[in-house]
Amino acid sequence: MRFEHIKLSTGMSAILREQFSKYTDLTDGEFEYVLSHFTYRKLKKHQFLLQEDEWALNDYFLLSGCVKSYYTDASGKMHILLFAVQDWWITDYEAYYDQKKAKVNIDCVEDTEVLCLTAENREKLCRELHQVEHFFRKKTNRRNVALQNRILSLLSSTAKERYEAFIREYPSLVQRLPKHILAAYLGVTRETLSRLYSSK
Repeated sequence: MRFEHIKLSTGMSAILREQFSKYTDLTDGEFEYVLSHFTYRKLKKHQFLLQEDEWALNDYFLLSGCVKSYYTDASGKMHILLFAVQDWWITDYEAYYDQKKAKVNIDCVEDTEVLCLTAENREKLCRELHQVEHFFRKKTNRRNVALQNRILSLLSSTAKERYEAFIREYPSLVQRLPKHILAAYLGVTRETLSRLYSSK
């Protein structure tokens, strides 16, 4: 697995800077220091960011592209947990925080560029900069809420309601995702998804 320490373009670093600015204030010098703790990785469509039974060494911030997180059950059925696109974070968080091997796979739906942050560097930054600790606490809170809402949706919503909610929340993703992947995320068959498409 190849990681690079590179000088990011202004546009790339601006994506991460904007993400931090939503929750906290960093001086230019502080941001450059934070950025120096990330590594860069570029991946092709279908390439894995993380595979089951690998050590989850990094949290990934997407600069471009789209990835999916999923697990495959004993019967071979794929269950998609979530997607991530530009400006989103993704990893197997249990494995990342507890230094375990991953339970899920994360692979690229499109060609993707990410910034990688090790757990060690994250803890270092949180110790040294209160603003960074505040940022990650806010991000964790938002992620917890989003995952709870996803579970409640799967438990209590119809396929049609889940599909309509996805369109409302992620309109740009609908056209980017292959139908079988979106169907797996919504917990329906591809045939059911096709009927939902045709009813719109």
